[in-house]
Amino acid sequence: MVIGKPLFTPEQIQERVKALAEEITRDYAGKEILAVGILKGAFMFFSDLVRQIRVPITVDFIIASSYVKTQTTGEVKVYYDVREPLEGKNVLLIEDIVDTGITLNFIRERILQRLPESLKICAFLDKKERRIVDVPIDYKGFVIPNEYVVGYGLDYNNKYRNLPYIAIFKKSMNL
Repeated sequence: MVIGKPLFTPEQIQERVKALAEEITRDYAGKEILAVGILKGAFMFFSDLVRQIRVPITVDFIIASSYVKTQTTGEVKVYYDVREPLEGKNVLLIEDIVDTGITLNFIRERILQRLPESLKICAFLDKKERRIVDVPIDYKGFVIPNEYVVGYGLDYNNKYRNLPYIAIFKKSMNL
């Protein structure tokens, strides 16, 4: 397996996270947020982002996926659901990467059924070229090419999440 040169350095990532947090803080001035992280991939981005948002925040998580290794199955499985009541709350859904949009749209619809006051989506990476389901992204970190990426929480087979940067991932010929 080969991990290519970083697409985004740790410095670029932190600079963008800070800018997103400032924008979210402005938009939610005078309000409280229920920040919902989509695990596992968003854990680093989620942690860095919520620490810089300067309005009251409650946190919760959901674990859902439609991927096996590098391919989507098209079927979303929820392994852990949000436990906080969502009705009447300002929900900020925080995702690592929007690829096909299948998983995020499924989660979005699931949350909307629970009648939040508002629902906005913050995605660290947007891979527009692969979009199958159009999902609104209110806050976007970076738009990336149609490449499989790892690092900063994103994985291949549950590995490489601990890299402090985002890099293109290539499988070697002997896999």
